[in-house]
Amino acid sequence: MLEKFKGKIKFNIGLKSLILIGVCVALIIVDLVTKIFEERDGWNFKVIPNFIEVVSGSRNPGCAFSFLAEAAWGQIFLIVMTFILLAVLIALFIVLPERFTLLKVAVSMIIAGAVGNLIDRIAYRSVRDFVELNMFGNMVACNFADFWIVIGTVIAVIDMLFINELSVFPLTKKAKEAQTKRRDENINESVPPTENENLPREENHDEGTDGKSDGSGGGQ
Repeated sequence: MLEKFKGKIKFNIGLKSLILIGVCVALIIVDLVTKIFEERDGWNFKVIPNFIEVVSGSRNPGCAFSFLAEAAWGQIFLIVMTFILLAVLIALFIVLPERFTLLKVAVSMIIAGAVGNLIDRIAYRSVRDFVELNMFGNMVACNFADFWIVIGTVIAVIDMLFINELSVFPLTKKAKEAQTKRRDENINESVPPTENENLPREENHDEGTDGKSDGSGGGQ
């Protein structure tokens, strides 16, 4: 079983992937550094009043919208699920071909956000939030790690729906050409061979036999 998959699963780590790994590390650092300075300096200011505000000291023991914040087992559950998610995302990043650039960008951003918040959960048993956004009339606290996750998810959805060669509704010329080529290949593979192709080839022995007969007759 394993030998069957060894030939199909390939590591695809080229120059683009190496650059994205560097970008992923940089995004993690940005998230952690902003949290450190926010905590140290007590940032409190308004970028856009009642829409984007920076408020120091917000801590979220749960996940999005404070989900599982009150559960005693919430932190352990979220930490375990984050490790599982990271394992899946890292495996996906490794096996994705280099031509899936946007999808690899999205995966690397989601990994960066997940790692940033995972470090907080392990070190502080909560996530340090300091950016408040107005969402449907309510101010919701978040951080840069959350931004990476949301932006990465949006990019992944757009890419899988409209852009890459496996997209559901291909809009780009490259995606349309790739899907047309794949469809033609599938059609060719599904067409059964003709009857003549199924018949075994018969060797023509008539000429050789006639030649031998003529030769022997001439000698007599």
